[in-house]
Amino acid sequence: MRITIRQIREMKHKGEKITMLTSYDYATAKIIDGVGIPLILVGDSLGMVVLGYESTIPVTIEEMLHHTKAVVRGTKNALVIGDMPFMTYHISVEETLRNTSRFIQEAGAQAIKLEGGITIAEKVRRIVQCGIPVMGHIGLTPQSVHQLSGYRVQGRSPDAAAKLLRDAQALEDAGAFAVVLETVPAPLAALITHKLSIPTIGIGAGIGCDGQVQVINDILGSFADFIPKHTKQYVKLTDIIRKAVIDYFNEVKNGAFPTEKQSSTMDEDILAKLKK
Repeated sequence: MRITIRQIREMKHKGEKITMLTSYDYATAKIIDGVGIPLILVGDSLGMVVLGYESTIPVTIEEMLHHTKAVVRGTKNALVIGDMPFMTYHISVEETLRNTSRFIQEAGAQAIKLEGGITIAEKVRRIVQCGIPVMGHIGLTPQSVHQLSGYRVQGRSPDAAAKLLRDAQALEDAGAFAVVLETVPAPLAALITHKLSIPTIGIGAGIGCDGQVQVINDILGSFADFIPKHTKQYVKLTDIIRKAVIDYFNEVKNGAFPTEKQSSTMDEDILAKLKK
């Protein structure tokens, strides 16, 4: 039985911290699901850590659906959230509903996530009215990186802080079941968390949020291009993988791999007949 949005809300009210991780493939999703992580986000961050784009902006809905399907196949318990890519929910309400429905109907996700506050609140309301759970995302919104002049902390000035609070409240009023706070000053994130009845999920927003989300590649150390300040590397897979590849390369070159253990045998009589 999968985790429900009702259970996620109850976790906030019980004071139970909520854990969320990203995943982009079947094998990783199966591991995360087996550990008991309640929320798995198929983030458009896959554009950078999986597909090699410079930002999340080039990611298409077809790419997101492809990876979401794989993650859903690898899970039984977690609530899988599909990330709406750039410009798939900006043009019209009709197109927004068409695109969000694809994540639920085609990919099998149980919820979607989109970036923005007051400006998208009415679309969030319409999506929720159609029966699709929505997770909001405010603060540093990577799809708006050019408008924000880079990956910078958001909400430091009085006006910017007040706007983030209004954005969060607008998302709650529109029916979002949770909201991601990215790269927001910890005191502001704690204040927003206190004022909302829905859970906040922080990333670079301090301990005061109801839960935390991280990109799986960051905590595993499998993405070497850069390490965000807000992450903690629990292992450095790049070093482990590099050593394994070097060992494989050397063993093939010097004839040490494969051995009989990795090889199949056949009946000697058959082989003898073939040699004649």
